[in-house]
Amino acid sequence: MTTYKEAGVDIDSTDALVKNISSLSKTTNRKGNFDEIGGFGGIFDLKKSGYTDPLLVSGTDGIGTKILLGIETDILEGLGHDLVGMCLNDILCHGAEPLFFLDYYASSKVDKNSFLKIIKSITEACKINSCSLLGGETAEMPGLYKENDFDFAGFCVGAVERNKILPKKELMKEGDLLYGLKSSGFHSNGYSLIRKVIKDSKLDLSKPTEFQSSFKTISEALMTPTLLYYPMLKNILKKNYITGISHITGGGLTGNVPRMLPDNLSATIDKKFVCCDEIFKWFQELANMSNEEMLKTFNCGLGLVITISKKDYKNFEYLIKTENLDIFEIGRLEVNENSRCSIS
Repeated sequence: MTTYKEAGVDIDSTDALVKNISSLSKTTNRKGNFDEIGGFGGIFDLKKSGYTDPLLVSGTDGIGTKILLGIETDILEGLGHDLVGMCLNDILCHGAEPLFFLDYYASSKVDKNSFLKIIKSITEACKINSCSLLGGETAEMPGLYKENDFDFAGFCVGAVERNKILPKKELMKEGDLLYGLKSSGFHSNGYSLIRKVIKDSKLDLSKPTEFQSSFKTISEALMTPTLLYYPMLKNILKKNYITGISHITGGGLTGNVPRMLPDNLSATIDKKFVCCDEIFKWFQELANMSNEEMLKTFNCGLGLVITISKKDYKNFEYLIKTENLDIFEIGRLEVNENSRCSIS
């Protein structure tokens, strides 16, 4: 008698892993959780979350070919932070509080150790953001994936009161200020290019970093997880000082900053805040990339860019100093017909 297991899919083994996930997901419970993992869908009770007139904000993403570099270097522990960060940082751009997260993991054959490293990382990232890991899906697909390859994606839902939705383009004016929040490195974008440069330059990733860094090896530096920004901004969002947020992902600074701006305004960013981290300087030289190409490919050291009304400047500065937040002024909004985002 032919069985599914003979075709390479072990349902019993996968079901056993789901039980492990269920125990991990319980640690992320928050107000609104309705049921445990194991049903056909994740259920969330929005009424219990305390909103008056909420809008739901959803986001979905993966981490691209950074997964391949993770497999090659066997550095998998931070990939869950990357996945959660890519999704939650996006909905943060609309001022949304993260409510729940779901993941999808697919491979030729689920390797228990690798799988649990990633799920634990997802769980940790959800806890940091007070976000419930509500469910997910795990699939074995031999023939579609090579033996050791896998892929995973995430989906999140957040909420924001209708009168606090961002960006508030109608409030933005010439002279308003731009602030930046540092990235932890490349986050999860541009890794097809990074991997090409590694291959072309025959770079030994196990060697010590060739730039000033707290990491022991190049591989550790390149695999630094994406920063999670909601905990840094959640109290500031309550004050209504922020009029726009841009998550710097694929498309880099020049591609993402204009997405939060009205058509009549552009962003001018001081060049001293761009590519000031040693890892970006090192990579630009290694890859022989122009400044323009860097700016439209990578975050160049700025993970988020936010806009603040000029009239709120003093209050905002006082708040970030009081909370000891690493947020710093990087530029301003101007009328510039030639560029929606310029570095000067």
